[in-house]
Amino acid sequence: MPSKKKYNARFAPARIKKIMQSDEEVGKVSAAVPIIISKALEMFLESLLDSTDKLTLERGAKTLTLQHLKSCILQDKKYDFLNDLVSNIPDLGPEEEEEEAKEKAPRKRG
Repeated sequence: MPSKKKYNARFAPARIKKIMQSDEEVGKVSAAVPIIISKALEMFLESLLDSTDKLTLERGAKTLTLQHLKSCILQDKKYDFLNDLVSNIPDLGPEEEEEEAKEKAPRKRG
């Protein structure tokens, strides 16, 4: 008898299944589907955060902020579907850019 393989899912498959079944059009869900969706979600978030991290480092900032995330989403076409979610987040203005430049400058120790 074949044994079931245990998968390491970063996002709870039971929670994913519950969210999926909250839609009336979704009937039964195979046990593998929430695990696959969990992996896809993990890969998507990794891609988004890697892109945002590159942008943050380019600006010389030490802290990844919502403004960096918004800027990344607006610059990259593959994240266009998230534009509505970030529309209310203020843009990275000149004040933040000045703070990032200060963070980039070496600190004097005395």
